[in-house]
Amino acid sequence: MKVCLVGSSGGHLTHLYMLKDFWKNEDRFWVTFPKEDAKSLLKDERMYSCHYPTNRNFKNLVKNTFLAIKVLRKEKPNLIISSGAAVAVPFFYLGKLFGAKTIYIEVFDRMDKPTVTGKLVYPVTDKFIVQWEEMKKVYPKAINLGSIF
Repeated sequence: MKVCLVGSSGGHLTHLYMLKDFWKNEDRFWVTFPKEDAKSLLKDERMYSCHYPTNRNFKNLVKNTFLAIKVLRKEKPNLIISSGAAVAVPFFYLGKLFGAKTIYIEVFDRMDKPTVTGKLVYPVTDKFIVQWEEMKKVYPKAINLGSIF
């Protein structure tokens, strides 16, 4: 199985990295911001740099959409996993067109309100994970796995 882990640097990247027990033995690649924390954490990983800032930035959404087309065509992942933020959106929608399964993990600090990215990817996500039972009121098809921290 080939896994694409896509997300912003910082907390979102840390969130995905904490899933290491799941992805450590898989063929994988990362899509994230080319910031120092990402470069350091992923120094031995295959990483594609995406354009930022992403939130409410139409120009970078377009650039990241073209990046998603290029990367997804080249890598052909079976599974795309993200915990946000906005860079996940083009990868999830285009990933579905390319036949990938998607898993979205809503961030830990959201207990009763959705994130913008969560709302946008919810319709195309195969498994939508929340970390608080209250979030199932926001995302009825979600699975509560509790905290991954």
